[in-house]
Amino acid sequence: MAIEILAPAGDYETLKAAVCAGADAVYAGGERFGARAYAVNFNRDELLSAIDYVHLHGRKLYLTVNTLVKEREFADLYEYLLPFYQQGLDAVIVQDMGVMDYVMKQFPGLSVHASTQMTITNVISAKYLESLGVTRIVPARELSLAEIQEISGNTGLEVECFVHGALCYCYSGQCLLSSMIGGRSGNRGQCAQPCRLSYAAGKEQSKDILSLKDLCTIQAIPDLIRIGIDSFKIEGRMKQPEYVSAVTGMYRKYLDIYLASGGEGFHVSEKDIRELERAYQRRGYCDGYYYRHNGKEMLSLKRPKQEERTERIGDRKIQEKVNGKLMISVGKHVTLYLQSGGKSAEVTGPVAEPAASRPVTEERLEKQLKKTGSTPFIFEKLDICLDGDIFLPIQAVNELRRRGMEVLEKRILQDFRRERPDNIGISGKDYKQEQKTGIVPECMEISVSVETAEQLEAVGSYTGISRIYVEDALWAAPGEREKLQEQLLRLRASGRRAYFAMARIFRREAKEFYDKHFEELAELFDGVMVRNLESLLYVRKRKPEIPAAADGSIYQWNQYAKDFLGNFSLESVTAPAELNRWELQELGVWNMELVVYGYLPVMVSAGCVKKNTQKCDGRPGYISMTDRQNKKNIVKNECLYCYNVIYNSAPLMLLDQYRQVRELGTRSVRLQFSTENEKRTREILDLYTAAYQRGEKVSAPKGEFTRGHFKRGVK
Repeated sequence: MAIEILAPAGDYETLKAAVCAGADAVYAGGERFGARAYAVNFNRDELLSAIDYVHLHGRKLYLTVNTLVKEREFADLYEYLLPFYQQGLDAVIVQDMGVMDYVMKQFPGLSVHASTQMTITNVISAKYLESLGVTRIVPARELSLAEIQEISGNTGLEVECFVHGALCYCYSGQCLLSSMIGGRSGNRGQCAQPCRLSYAAGKEQSKDILSLKDLCTIQAIPDLIRIGIDSFKIEGRMKQPEYVSAVTGMYRKYLDIYLASGGEGFHVSEKDIRELERAYQRRGYCDGYYYRHNGKEMLSLKRPKQEERTERIGDRKIQEKVNGKLMISVGKHVTLYLQSGGKSAEVTGPVAEPAASRPVTEERLEKQLKKTGSTPFIFEKLDICLDGDIFLPIQAVNELRRRGMEVLEKRILQDFRRERPDNIGISGKDYKQEQKTGIVPECMEISVSVETAEQLEAVGSYTGISRIYVEDALWAAPGEREKLQEQLLRLRASGRRAYFAMARIFRREAKEFYDKHFEELAELFDGVMVRNLESLLYVRKRKPEIPAAADGSIYQWNQYAKDFLGNFSLESVTAPAELNRWELQELGVWNMELVVYGYLPVMVSAGCVKKNTQKCDGRPGYISMTDRQNKKNIVKNECLYCYNVIYNSAPLMLLDQYRQVRELGTRSVRLQFSTENEKRTREILDLYTAAYQRGEKVSAPKGEFTRGHFKRGVK
């Protein structure tokens, strides 16, 4: 395919501005299921008109359906998408695996694009998605040029990458910070952007250490083309038409310059760089992760002065060229022939009569026919064949032009229309989920996840723990391997099973580690916990028979997502952290594991707080980060895989929710330890085993805690 300029649109005016500025395609959100809940967004009729508008001008429209979808919402998904599908929608952009699977089955011929919210980080998951029928992926923004080239060069997928606009500090799809702080979930398009606030850590006091500069890659166009990017995506569905027009036009200009010259002497003028800065420069610009893994130069520690951009784009419009021919002969019906873009139309008017006086002239007819006004068309060539002195009312000429344009428009659009699919959509309400019957046990199974050797030592003395998940980075730590082996042997002798928990992000560092050590880990442990699609695919290819559990970062908010993961023969899956107890009940969590304690990871980032506020010494560890309300978040630098994990400031504590948890019928609950010392680990274990296994009434320990979303959920 030709390289595409893909522009954002939050409303109809912005969409037209993008098309007029040279966008090949536009992505937009409707009234539901889109990851910009607080944008203006299109209503149903506007979106239907927008689909026709872009098609009349030879462009495309992609609809964002990129939120995680709750079970009850599936009842509305089919009827929501159906009119856009029939109108000729070009593609949907999705995050939810259940939505992906559902759309492919229910809407044949509709392209599915995998959103950056899927956190696609390598060719393993890209190839798998391609095998399912996904036509395009938007990989994680953190990938380097080399990593993107590996995907583009080893799949037949279209690759869409962000080239301009805001950057998230967290890997998209892995952020719960806004959700845990105020209930506004990034997975539901409601992010409150707490990463844009000031935090203190290390040498940096009250600085925007989680706030990245905006992305600007216009000078990198040759490299982006070289590595095989098919679509240049501009971020900004909440931006004004002036911004979208200016940025789209600039990338259009320089992409065309490159394609025309073959890159010879490619150069972006300083004047145009300043023009981009004037369009919008909230936090300054950087060229993102394409050339680096992370770095302090990407941070926006202070905001640059913003130049005012006062000019308006006005009533710019774009019209398609039409060739026309008007035939007029006495005694015959007036006929207008139109042709544009390979489509033609023919309309007839009244019978032409001889003129008694003042016959119509070719000049008058041409002038009147060329008044195409607000139509999508403009005459490039118009032939008028006028045979003799003829009387023809100007009103008849206007009507002929109007009908001709309408017929031509319909002829162009009819190729995009689709019939209602034969396989009538299954709604969420119609879905018959399997329910486990029987008596809910009084004594629930408890599993534990640990990240340190002393936590594992503490857990080892509790016989009521059925399964223990151990961070595999602990095994790789210098001097820890032999000690860990001894601990695992003791656990196995006491009848308990230990699983190694794989990397939260599966990039080159992770793959190289597992290619070298996976067999050793699989031999030492009883099973594996996976946290992303890449790890799951890797495990099933490398050792199909190994018992595997899925962490909560592999989202399952609906039955379709549960069924999708059911194809991988998982021994255990984790209940979603953002659903409340009633939504969990509706979903059915009898075959899931529910986290009832822990400092939940709220961000996984390629950026490193320690590196940016102190220095990088290559040694894993923890640093404290304090917000404006003096709440502390612990940040773990996981050097083995080169990412940070930021934990919530207060631990999830569902001690007093024992009966409500029990009523859900969940198979198992999990205590998730991260930074706790051995004493605190034992204290928590004592409380939860008393409450969840012996049914005793206990009180929460001193300190701040949260019930997470168990009661409130997210919108």
